[in-house]
Amino acid sequence: MLNTIQLSTSKRDELRDISREVVSYVKKSGVQNGILVVYCPHTTAGIAINENADPDVKHDVLMRLDEIYPWKHPKYRHAEGNTASHLKSITAGPSQSIIIHNGELLLGRWQGIYFCEFDGPRHREYYLKIVEG
Repeated sequence: MLNTIQLSTSKRDELRDISREVVSYVKKSGVQNGILVVYCPHTTAGIAINENADPDVKHDVLMRLDEIYPWKHPKYRHAEGNTASHLKSITAGPSQSIIIHNGELLLGRWQGIYFCEFDGPRHREYYLKIVEG
């Protein structure tokens, strides 16, 4: 079964913790063993797994991505002016696969699942798909 989740972002760059929604989906599915795929169908957003205990990590990640991929650069040619968003999206990647074991996602103690917005604010969606096994 494919689940589509809608969300709205409020900033140009934002790491939105979606862990609760994702864990809830797995619990409701009743699947005990398999793989969960979290997929983002946008070219200026992505999905990441990283620390969710200290909010400074999100700040630091976004700050460093801005340093690596500045919003304005004299050699950017993309007419929409959001080349940095595309580069950040490539870095984050469009999806994450997470093992489901005994009905639980195998995330580390400090790990959370993030929707990574790099060209907001926007109305977005992401997909959840469980492959049993």
